[in-house]
Amino acid sequence: MQSEKDKYSRLEYRRLIAWPSRIEREADLLGRVLSSGPSNRVLDLGCGTGEHSRYLAQEGYRVVGVDSSESMIATAREAPPSAGLEFLQADLRDLKSLLVGSFGGAICLGNTLPHLLADESLGQFLSGLRAHLADGAPFLLQLLNYERIFSRQERYLPVNFRPDEAGEIVFLRLMNLHPDGSVTFFPSTLLLRPGHEPPLEIRASKEVRLRGWRPEELERHLEAAGFRVLERLGAFDGSAFDVADSRDLIVVAR
Repeated sequence: MQSEKDKYSRLEYRRLIAWPSRIEREADLLGRVLSSGPSNRVLDLGCGTGEHSRYLAQEGYRVVGVDSSESMIATAREAPPSAGLEFLQADLRDLKSLLVGSFGGAICLGNTLPHLLADESLGQFLSGLRAHLADGAPFLLQLLNYERIFSRQERYLPVNFRPDEAGEIVFLRLMNLHPDGSVTFFPSTLLLRPGHEPPLEIRASKEVRLRGWRPEELERHLEAAGFRVLERLGAFDGSAFDVADSRDLIVVAR
């Protein structure tokens, strides 16, 4: 049975993203950063349904994927097991006591970090990660550029459409922005069936509280945890970060 606290239990996340094309866009930067580490043992933090973890395992890395969502980890474990791949359901604030040994690199992608709502929570996560990264191990962190989102008062992310046997799945992500920097996020899946009544049905809809971490807040916490920021990018193609225009914030630190 899924926990009532699991906000993603019915969103079928694996089916909502065009994963092959996403991995292809991100592969060069992931390879460049992680190959610079001292070992091939890496962490995928906020791994979701495990697509990045499986890709890295196929590339020869020994991967531990960590996510707090029971349903996400269950889905990640459904695929046939890969050599050198492990999935853990755990709170990212507990990394210090949860993990064993050192790692040669780590990634934290997508909307993972905004689930840590408080400064203390972000500090616990980063200090726990720092304790398990070997000397010289890189950390690649990506999230939305919330500075742009708040300055432009953007209320939604790009809509995704995916084929479905019953019609077409629409992945809709709406946002309410709050003055304290928090965000109410509404990830929803709808079924579009032209010619039916009704033509558009809600399959699942959730309400999730997030923290819209700004670039300067994030870098302050990284430095407090002992990381040194090496690169700030605005996309996986390596383009420079523009605080007013970039959709993403990508940070490479050690």
